[in-house]
Amino acid sequence: MTVALDQPVVHQTGAGLSVPFAVVGTGMHLPPTVVTNQELTRTLDTSDEWITSRTGIRERRRLDPLLATSDMCVAAAHPALDAAGIGPAQLDAVIVATYTGDQPLLSTALIVKDALGAHRALSLDVTQAACASGIQAMLIAAHLLQNPSITTILLLAADCASRITDPTDRTTGVFFGDAAAAVVLTRADTRGAGLLSYDLGSRLSYDVQIPAGGSRLPASTATVAAGEHYLSMDGRAVWNAATTRLPESIISAADRAGVPIDQVRHFFLHQANLNILTEAMGALGVPRERAPITIDRLGNTGSAGLFTALHTTVTEGSLHPGDVYVLSGIGAGFQWGTLCLRHA
Repeated sequence: MTVALDQPVVHQTGAGLSVPFAVVGTGMHLPPTVVTNQELTRTLDTSDEWITSRTGIRERRRLDPLLATSDMCVAAAHPALDAAGIGPAQLDAVIVATYTGDQPLLSTALIVKDALGAHRALSLDVTQAACASGIQAMLIAAHLLQNPSITTILLLAADCASRITDPTDRTTGVFFGDAAAAVVLTRADTRGAGLLSYDLGSRLSYDVQIPAGGSRLPASTATVAAGEHYLSMDGRAVWNAATTRLPESIISAADRAGVPIDQVRHFFLHQANLNILTEAMGALGVPRERAPITIDRLGNTGSAGLFTALHTTVTEGSLHPGDVYVLSGIGAGFQWGTLCLRHA
């Protein structure tokens, strides 16, 4: 099922928040198993040149069959907490952004919270925006930190797309990888730090979906046989939506923040496709070097993607106090959004 291009777009913008906050630690977990393009050509009707030219991906990671998304989250959380100098017992909230939770019920965030020993923390799952779930989770975290009783939040973005992609489908089979990334957020004393503005949008579309497994089409022998529990994706629709909505959203958020685009230091974008990132940066008139890339070696890691780019930049020491940066992504639905922030 698809929708016409004239479907209404729901659009929302917002200004910054009064209480400043800081990213005080980041972490990442990559499963050790690497799957190269060459390996995929053994089972899919494709080639290394085809994959690289259309996606920019050379390799991606695959999670061990005995592990789940929560395991990646826990593994990413530890280095982030260590970098922040914060113990699990100090956490007021654990937020997990993922569309590949451990199971339909119960909460993946609760599983992670328990495994870490963050026993007094609120646990929240942000799921249905798929690859844009991390944007929504960060916005929720920013607003939670305005509450005087909440000072420290662990945000995890992770997806295990290898579990929901048809291994015989070239369209989805070459794109996705498994990974998790973590960010620790705390209240800060730096005036003007944290969220400067945001922009959110949506337009109902079934061009990216998992049809079966919910209340409309419960899982059954028939749905499994038809492969309806796998992710389906219209690549052209994704390209059109992403290359249009991401630049529009970034411009809107930067304008709302009163920051010229050329003064945005870093663009941490959803790692969907290298060509989409290149197109989006071109539309903004900004050098692509300002958008860190991880998709080439990790593939599309869903909600984790933009946070793997953030972590890489933090690890390299390239994110400096006072830097203005954006987090921007688009996911199934379609839902998209941009946060404009200043680093404490």
